[in-house]
Amino acid sequence: MAQVELIMPKMGESVAEATIIKWLKNEGDSITLDEPLLEIATDKVDTEIPSPFEGILIKKLFNEGNVVQVGKPVALINTSANASEVKIEAATVVEQKKETAIEPSIVIESVAPAIEPSQTRTEQPILSSRFYSPLVRNIAKQEGISIAELDSIAGTGAQGRVTKNDILNYLPNKGKIQSHTQNSHLPLASVVNENGQKTESKSSPKITLMNGDEIVEMDRMRKLIADHMVMSKQVSPHVTSYVEADVTTMVQWREKVKGEFEKREKQKLTYTPIFIEALVKAIKDFPMINVSVDGTKIIIRKNINIGMAAALPSGNLIVPVVKNADRMNLFGLTATVNDLANRARMGKLVPDEIQGGTYTITNVGSFGNAMGTPIINQPQVAIMAVGAIKKKPAVIETPSGDTIGIRHMMFLSHSYDHRVVDGALGGKFLRRFADYLEQWDINREI
Repeated sequence: MAQVELIMPKMGESVAEATIIKWLKNEGDSITLDEPLLEIATDKVDTEIPSPFEGILIKKLFNEGNVVQVGKPVALINTSANASEVKIEAATVVEQKKETAIEPSIVIESVAPAIEPSQTRTEQPILSSRFYSPLVRNIAKQEGISIAELDSIAGTGAQGRVTKNDILNYLPNKGKIQSHTQNSHLPLASVVNENGQKTESKSSPKITLMNGDEIVEMDRMRKLIADHMVMSKQVSPHVTSYVEADVTTMVQWREKVKGEFEKREKQKLTYTPIFIEALVKAIKDFPMINVSVDGTKIIIRKNINIGMAAALPSGNLIVPVVKNADRMNLFGLTATVNDLANRARMGKLVPDEIQGGTYTITNVGSFGNAMGTPIINQPQVAIMAVGAIKKKPAVIETPSGDTIGIRHMMFLSHSYDHRVVDGALGGKFLRRFADYLEQWDINREI
């Protein structure tokens, strides 16, 4: 019998662990090469892990809900026996594994003595609108941190998620926070930010249920999105500028070349790569848009990595990132955009593909909307929303005088962080982006 271990793969430079959210196979089931074996969740994204082997699943080394470090084995696979043989041998494998120490799924370093199993079973689970990893939940239980107190901790992880370091750094201030909230009669929660300063944030209003109301629990991704959006509004003072652009030439050019482009390159030419190309040019003209804020420091990004907001079939939102977009031509952008969009809809993105963005674009026009006021995707400082392209009567300036014509018009909405982007920079950047779209070369070769 050839027995191999399925290893938790590396899913990005900053991803060190993942939570098993669902096993897709049972012990004793046959597995084909590259067949999805389990679903995992990280701070970045949910994804499926395919089997690199063909055989029989002998043993699951972790249960659903366990946190597993990257590089640790999660299952044992028999690559030579058939299913009937494995059912007989499975019990033997279990006995053999009793002599082998398996790495625990949750490790707590220098926090508190371990909780006895009997105590763990009788404790009530922590319920919250935010998503917390099993490790963070376990630390909260051991330290006696209530759900309200846990919700008040500012997270530094992806989409504002509370990490192990966040909760460990919070512990020295725990007594101060409890004292303040117990003595306060106002509907405010005291929060200590990463600089050690207290801030006040309003609590959510109490909801009264009415006859016929239905309660639907947010899924994990929606909780992460909600936390990230609230965090962004709290961190960045948002300002939005608008421009209406005449993109008639761009539309006519795409209509002229898209058939030949698809036939030759086997790729559909959508507007998204065209928008990204124009954004890259505008960012090169105004590099202070491509920055992040760290306290009182401004980090000017060298790479231009464009995030593109994509709606999923579930109704949730994900932002895959076109890395080094400034190094790609229009074909490269088209191929990358189509690949990321297709795999986003199928849930096939890996965590590294939705992190590292330096600027984001969202197409509200794909839903028929004229314009929008997008929320900045932290830690970026600006985001562009492109509206629906509609035919409108417009004034056309000619050497012989002004005329009225039917033009393809669209609204562009640029939201930016007023801490570091003033109206002049935000407005000039938006105008330059619009200029690149309006001045499209109708004779451009593909």
